[in-house]
Amino acid sequence: MTAGNSGATQDRAGPSVRGIVWVAVRAVGSVTVLVAVYYLLPLDHSSTAVTLTMLLVGLAGFVALVAVQVRSILRARHPGLRAVEGLATGIPYFLLLFAASYVALAALSPESFGEPLSRGDALYFTVTVFATVGFGDITAKSEAARLVVTVQMLADLVILGLALKLIVGAVRRGRQRRADAHRAQDEGHGRG
Repeated sequence: MTAGNSGATQDRAGPSVRGIVWVAVRAVGSVTVLVAVYYLLPLDHSSTAVTLTMLLVGLAGFVALVAVQVRSILRARHPGLRAVEGLATGIPYFLLLFAASYVALAALSPESFGEPLSRGDALYFTVTVFATVGFGDITAKSEAARLVVTVQMLADLVILGLALKLIVGAVRRGRQRRADAHRAQDEGHGRG
């Protein structure tokens, strides 16, 4: 094997253990920061306008995050690994955004839910809505709470459908792009 081919052969191999560990560290770090922000923000002292703005800006941020993730997946050396990292960051961001909205909403109007919501309760409620299991121990009682839960359910469907489709499609296109580049490189080496 020539020195010119060793890089191509190594490039075609799957991700290294070091690469996988680095992705795991970044994902865990991102989730840790998101959870810390969730627990540190003064969510129980906001107004209706602040709560609504937080949710809308947060959703816009989520859309931007997905767009950046898809672009990154398309350019990645290992698109599948990059997609896992993107999901490991994007889904917690989404869930914590709604949990934060529920905490703020419950603080503004305690009758919004069937019981008082702590941050842990709000996160639990958010995940049960996301997972579509709805245990029923925490329920949205007020019209505003039901509206926010409805927005989350619709957004859940979008995430499960469109966002995952975009990410899987980006992985496929990224892999195809890499395969095409390797094929062109091999053809170039065959002529030389």
